[in-house]
Amino acid sequence: MRSVPEIWNMNSPSPRYQVLVVDDSPVYRKLIEHVLSTESHYEPLYAQGGKEALRLYREHSPSIVITDWMMPDISGVELCRQIRADSSRPYTYTILMTANTEKGSVVKGLQAGADDYLTKPFDDGEMLARVGVGRRIIDLNREVAAKSRKLEEAAQTDSLTGLPNRRALEAWAGKQMQGATRHGFHFWVVLGDIDSFKTINDTFGHEAGDTVLRAFADLLREGTRSSDICGRLGGDEFLLVITHVSAEGIGLTVNRIREKFAALSFPFAGKSVKVTTSFGGVGFQSKGVHDFGSLVRKADQMLYEAKRNGRNCVRVLYLNETALNSL
Repeated sequence: MRSVPEIWNMNSPSPRYQVLVVDDSPVYRKLIEHVLSTESHYEPLYAQGGKEALRLYREHSPSIVITDWMMPDISGVELCRQIRADSSRPYTYTILMTANTEKGSVVKGLQAGADDYLTKPFDDGEMLARVGVGRRIIDLNREVAAKSRKLEEAAQTDSLTGLPNRRALEAWAGKQMQGATRHGFHFWVVLGDIDSFKTINDTFGHEAGDTVLRAFADLLREGTRSSDICGRLGGDEFLLVITHVSAEGIGLTVNRIREKFAALSFPFAGKSVKVTTSFGGVGFQSKGVHDFGSLVRKADQMLYEAKRNGRNCVRVLYLNETALNSL
C-alpha cells in the first residue's frame, strides 16, 4: 500500500525529510547513515539496488534520494531518470554518487535528472552540505505547493460563506454525474434561495443580508452528507447536488432543510425576524450522457414555480427518459 507523502506545514518548527539512500555497498550505506545521524530532521531509508529503491520511492515519496551510480540491476542514472519522469509526486531532490570524475559522466548524470553529484569517497562535511542544499530546495518546493493549494482553494470557495463556488460546484457535479449515469443511481440538482432577500437588505442593511446568507450556508453545510455537495452560485442563490435519494425521499430531504431555516429568527433592529426559503429541484435515474447545465436551468424553472406558489415551499420534478432527452 502506498504511504501518504510528506505534507509541508509552513508553521512546523522542525520539518522532517525522508532520505532514500541507495547503494549496494553496506560500507557506504553505513557511512551515509553516520553522516545523516548528526542532524535529527533526516529520516533515512535504505536500498541495496535500483529496483528496491524504486519500490521504496513509490511507497514513501522521499524528499531526497542519494544514489550510487553503479549498481547490479538499475543504475543510479536510470533511477534518476525514472524519478524525474514521475510528475505525480512532490519534488524529490536527487544526489548521484560516482567515483568517475570525468565531466562527460557528470553531465550525463545531470541530464538524466540528478540535481547534484558527489564524488566517492566523499567527505562527511561535503555530504552534509550537499544534502542541506537539497533540503532548502525541498523547502521552497513545499512552500510553493502549499501556497498553490491555498490559491486553488480560494479560487473555488465563496468568500462570504466559505462554501464551494460555482466553479467548484460544476467541477464536482460533472464528475458525480458521470458516476450516476454509469452506475444508474439517483442524481438530484436542487436550487434554493432566500425569500424576499432584497427586502431584508433594503430594510435592515447589507450586513443583515450577509448574516442571513451565512446562516443559510451553515445550515446547508450541516445538512449535506459527505457524498453530496452544496455551494453558493451567487447573490442569494445556492445549489445542492444530492445523490442516492429516491424520488419519494427527495422532497422530505429538502423540506427538512427548509423547515429548519424557517425555525430560525434573526435579531435585526430590535426585532425578531423570520426568514424563509424556496427550493426547486430536478433529478433522474438513467444511464446515458446528460448535460449538467440543462439540469440547473430546469431546476431554476422549478424554483420559479415554488416562488409563484407562495414561497416557503419545495417543488421537485423527477425526469424520465423522454423528459431528459428533451432538455
